[in-house]
Amino acid sequence: MARHGGVIKRMQSSKENPGLDGAAHSAGSLITPRSDFIAALGWIAFGIAVAIGSWQMDRLENQDVAPYAVPGLLPFFLGLAIVFFSTLMLARAWRQGALAKDAIQAAGMSMAERKRFLIVLSLCLTFGIILVGHGLPFWLAGAIFVSATISVLQYPQRRAANQVVRGIALSIVIGLCAGFGVTLVFQEFFLVRFP
Repeated sequence: MARHGGVIKRMQSSKENPGLDGAAHSAGSLITPRSDFIAALGWIAFGIAVAIGSWQMDRLENQDVAPYAVPGLLPFFLGLAIVFFSTLMLARAWRQGALAKDAIQAAGMSMAERKRFLIVLSLCLTFGIILVGHGLPFWLAGAIFVSATISVLQYPQRRAANQVVRGIALSIVIGLCAGFGVTLVFQEFFLVRFP
């Protein structure tokens, strides 16, 4: 009986404080075969647009650029990859009954999910509009963006575990590695000069 009492207490405490599992369950309610099907169609259209736009870019043949270094080559393959994986997602959603009349509709976002989405959106807009191209070298702008994003999104968990300083320090290290790594790869391998 004591064992069953422990199980009941754990179940009650998880209901009172859902934590990460509750957030995952709430986010899971947004994902249905119907929502996957609609999202896959959007991603397929986006991937096709990326591939077409990349294909139409100037290949700089008059500057004797090597075929593997032409502008648009990487985005072209990324666009094709997006189309490929989106098609797999579309097929899976279709097999799971996304087009059935009684298909489950996705629930709307909760207030916490909406807040998290707006935080991520504002971080991305800050990076794209304010940080890049306004005097900061790209590696530094990228490092600030990655560090800030990790710090902000992990803050509730880090605060609960009393690891805020450790989390910020780790996010700075990851941000610097990402900033330097992305800049190095694009400038040295793909010959793309960042601001």
